[in-house]
Formats: sequence, C-alpha cells, structure tokens
Amino acid sequence: MQTGRIYLFPSSLGDVPPSEVLPQRNIELLRGVRHFVVEELRTARRFLKACDRSIVIDDLHFEVLNEHTSSDEVEAMLAPALTGEDIGVISEAGCPAVADPGADLVAAAQRRGIEICPLVGPSSILLSLMASGFNGQSFAFEGYLPIDAGRRAARLREMEKSVRTRRQTQIFIETPYRNNRLVAELARTLSPDMLLCVAADLTGPRQSVRTLSLRRWRNETYDYDKIPAIFLIYS
Repeated sequence: MQTGRIYLFPSSLGDVPPSEVLPQRNIELLRGVRHFVVEELRTARRFLKACDRSIVIDDLHFEVLNEHTSSDEVEAMLAPALTGEDIGVISEAGCPAVADPGADLVAAAQRRGIEICPLVGPSSILLSLMASGFNGQSFAFEGYLPIDAGRRAARLREMEKSVRTRRQTQIFIETPYRNNRLVAELARTLSPDMLLCVAADLTGPRQSVRTLSLRRWRNETYDYDKIPAIFLIYS
C-alpha cells in the first residue's frame, strides 16, 4: 500500500488573515487533509477556520505534538500515513519543524521513507534576517537565552565571539513581556559598536524592523513588551 504524505503547513505569525501571507495552494491542500499533528489544538483549529470557514473541524482528527511528547507517541502519530492517509503538520506560528517540535515527526517519517512536502509560508527567522541587513550566508538561531544570569552572560559572550570571528549573524528570541528588558540588557552587556536588529510583529499590523548600534539603542525610546519579536546581532 502506498503511504500518505506529510504536509508541513506554515501558519500565520500573528493576527493576520492567512490569505495575506499564504499561497492559495496551501489552503486548497488543507481542505483535503483529515489528520493533523499540531503544537497547540486551539490555535490550530482557529487557523484552519481562518483559512476556510467551510472546513468542519469536528470531521478532523488531531494529535498534539509538543515538548512533552514521547518518541513512542510520535511514532504512533504516523499511523494514518502508513495506511495511505495524508497528515498535515501545523506549528503554533510560522513554519513547522523549524525551531518547532514538528521536527520529531518529520525525522520519524524520514526513517520510514514517508514523503515530506514542505510548503511555502512565513518564517520569523528568515523574514527578520532578510530585513536586518546582516549576513544571510552564515547565521545561527539560538532560541531562548538561558535564564540563569551566569549562563546567560556566557551565551552572550559566545554569540558576540561568533559575530566577530566567524562573521555569523546570531538570532534569538525572548518571552514577549521581557522584550524591553532584553534590549536594555544587550545594550549594557555587549560592545557598543555591536549592531542589534529588533523585528517585531512581523507580517502584522504593528510590524517594525529596526537595526541600530547598541550605543544608539541605549538612548532610544521603544516599547516591545507583549509584542512577538525576534532579535539579531551582528557587527
């Protein structure tokens, strides 16, 4: 029996109609999928309804894949594909399997030879890099910085070293309510000539992408708290 496919459906980054950021083909494919693996059930259901209000959510089957999902549970989620049914993977925001638990399902599918179909859509990592003016040939996404002060300072020093020695753009994120504190911390901790780009509410109504030296950020007026943002440093 031919196996089904794993479709990786990018979702919106914020409160914006999917039709503004996704190709029509994605929405057409969504209509034909009955099995979904999602990071957050409520968000995924809301996203599907926003894509097409005619989709009957109760006719669909959902599995939740997050950081608490065991490897055995991930393997079990492939069952529909093994019987010929397609599976759609939806992240909380942006592209599935990129800084996202969906990567575990993709890895399991690759081991079984199941076809993976990545689809076009918004990625905060790539959009921020594109707009930053930084090196787009060598970059690293570091995720969240450590909470512990000592480890956090060490990570920042390592990132600055990568910028200086490898000419590598460093990309990272913070819990939105701490965004302002992060900007201030970077301005205190890193060299004043280091460049910081803050990309906030990408594709959303409050979109803002600003690149300034940390020397200038020290004296800037800004308010990024409670707004999804991604941060990049370079020199």
